[in-house]
Amino acid sequence: MPNIGIDLGTTNSLVAVVMDGKARCLLDEEGASMLPSAVRYEGEGVVVGREARDEAPAHAGSTFTSVKRFMGRAPADCQADAALFRYRMDDTESRFVRFLVDGHAPVTPVEVSAEILRSLKKRSVECLFGEPGGAVITVPAYFDDAQRQATKDAARVAGIEVLRLLNEPTAAAIAYGLDKRGTGTFAVYDLGGGTFDISILRLDDGVFQVLSTAGDTHLGGDDFDRALADLAWAQILEQDERANSEEHRRGLLTILERTPSRHRALLLAARAAKHALTTEHRVYATLEPGLGASVSRQQFEAAIRPVVERTGAACKRALSDAGLSPGEIDAVVLVGGSTRVPLVRQYVAELFGREPYCELDPDEVVALGAAMQADLLSGQSSLGDDILLLDVIPLSLGLEVMGGVTEKFIPRCSTIPVNASHTFTTHVDGQTAVDLHVVQGDRELVKDNRSLGRFELRGLPRMPAGVPRVKVDFLVDADGLLRVSAREEHTGIEAQIEVKPSYGLSEADIERMLEDAIDHAETDVDERLLIEARVEAEGILAALDKALAADRALLGDEEAGAIEGVASALREAMVGADRERISTLSKDLDAVSAPFAQRRIERDLTQALSGRDAEVVGAELGLR
Repeated sequence: MPNIGIDLGTTNSLVAVVMDGKARCLLDEEGASMLPSAVRYEGEGVVVGREARDEAPAHAGSTFTSVKRFMGRAPADCQADAALFRYRMDDTESRFVRFLVDGHAPVTPVEVSAEILRSLKKRSVECLFGEPGGAVITVPAYFDDAQRQATKDAARVAGIEVLRLLNEPTAAAIAYGLDKRGTGTFAVYDLGGGTFDISILRLDDGVFQVLSTAGDTHLGGDDFDRALADLAWAQILEQDERANSEEHRRGLLTILERTPSRHRALLLAARAAKHALTTEHRVYATLEPGLGASVSRQQFEAAIRPVVERTGAACKRALSDAGLSPGEIDAVVLVGGSTRVPLVRQYVAELFGREPYCELDPDEVVALGAAMQADLLSGQSSLGDDILLLDVIPLSLGLEVMGGVTEKFIPRCSTIPVNASHTFTTHVDGQTAVDLHVVQGDRELVKDNRSLGRFELRGLPRMPAGVPRVKVDFLVDADGLLRVSAREEHTGIEAQIEVKPSYGLSEADIERMLEDAIDHAETDVDERLLIEARVEAEGILAALDKALAADRALLGDEEAGAIEGVASALREAMVGADRERISTLSKDLDAVSAPFAQRRIERDLTQALSGRDAEVVGAELGLR
């Protein structure tokens, strides 16, 4: 089976494959390529995609969106984001983020992302009529080691073999066929739902090299949504006839701040308004019936301009790192749904002095490039010659040395794969162990950089200070993942660490989730079907209760007793776990109440036609 390419996005995710020599995104049953990156937990069941996103306001305590922002991060680093999305974090866990969920066990960002990946895999199985080979999964170029490892962990939990992690800007360049131009220097401006990347790439004799990269893993369309939501909410407060009352104003603000469902509804309204303002000059953002605000594109652009201009600083830094000026860039490629915003395109054109490329769908371009790279890795590609990708690491990697100083092994923007070595010695007589602290960042002091992990080289012979020779090797593989090893050269004693994120899942956690997924595969399906049966039964009972409340007079005593008897049996069955009984009683209730429903329809039709000319009615119904 063919390999697939996956764009695991903050707002939407996609899966693509190369078929008949052309990359294309796989579609769901409704013909959509994008799967909203939204997950809702319902007891033991899970809802992924459009339904979870659209119904988020009603299930605020069990629905998660934009979870990519939390991947591979520490709880202490996520407090602000958690507050923005009204997520509740488990404050008893300090190693990694764990969300509290209404009616469900706590979940991690890795587990939420795994559900999205599992849905994409299921789509590929349905479209390809079989299990895909492996997957190339894209990540923001500025993702650090912890975030990359968390992405691979999510894929493992979803049962996906990761062939390679590919930087999103590089994937976009492949999709645009920039590799066919022979030589050139390109800028890839990638503004998605929650992350921003700018990469400067050079193509020379078939070698694609990333000269520099910069960005912000907490900047994107979500920020546009919040800016527009704040703008709309301010107008709603101004328009409220009681807003002159400070007490009432504070009350409205409290409702918004403390009610996750209202907050989600406001963000969804803002997102819909944002999309409309791409082509319209004024839209009405509706929070709920009778409550909304009219927003113009000019107002929207004024609100988001500070956010857009934040991307400029990263662009200038990437150009400086590459030793280039904007005039030396041959082409600028736009990636990410947020680049549809007219102000963004205008800003990029002004920044680089040229109109950017935007012919391909900015939402699909990364997935298409990932599919092309996945196809090339199959060894049987019809796309032509292989592309040599030379990505770079986003931040320097090093080791803590005496005094809390960072000794840099691999400077940022180094081409990967890459390795480097340094030799150290001891500072205390008779020292039998060396503590190795691996850090990431470009500050001079360890306390200002990010800790990636610690390990010890033990069993050193007692020697005078300065005699032991400890060689430390750093190796960054093609996925941007780091392995550090240490060896004492006199004795041959060795130790190593495959750097896992300090704030990711442990190997035991990953194995537990993999085992759970295998062990509960069959029961998970049964549980989902039971939930679906209960939901269907609830709908039938709700419709019946409404009809009985309005038209019980249309029923005889015997018929009413029969209907109520089946309805009562159905309610009892819904408490249990017998899915077949629930489905059978639902059908029975439909059948026994059918004459009642027919009488209601006939009554309504008679009332509608009363006193009207038959020929006029026939013409309206197309019968004459």
